[in-house]
Amino acid sequence: MKFMLKEILSIPGKPGLFKLISQGKNMLIVESLVDGKRIPAYTKDKVVSLGDIAIFTEETEIPLGQVFENVKLKENGLPCTIDTKAENDKLRKYMLEVLPEYDRDRVYPSDIRKLISWYNILIKSQITEFVEVEAEPQASKEE
Repeated sequence: MKFMLKEILSIPGKPGLFKLISQGKNMLIVESLVDGKRIPAYTKDKVVSLGDIAIFTEETEIPLGQVFENVKLKENGLPCTIDTKAENDKLRKYMLEVLPEYDRDRVYPSDIRKLISWYNILIKSQITEFVEVEAEPQASKEE
């Protein structure tokens, strides 16, 4: 299965991640990556696309997809070896291995937990391509 991260959504107050299915006038129809149930998401739900999220580093921001790629590399494409319930120090140490330049003041343990949780959901859903690779430059010019 190949999905762009921008089609994968986080909805505050609803656990897990969702795949965008279709768009209505004032709502989106989304499907849970956890249980496959389809639900409406309204404009008031403050839906966020994973493609729009970045992680703070000392110098800049790194797109979430690139951070997921770093995790995938560390974990050989398998789910994370660290538990989301791990102590804060263990989470920070893991994050240092994945993204050594991450901003320790602005990236909280709760953010690292969410990153690990989301990565695991994506891997279990067989979504393993986190950054767009421009393989066919001609097709993108013609679109």
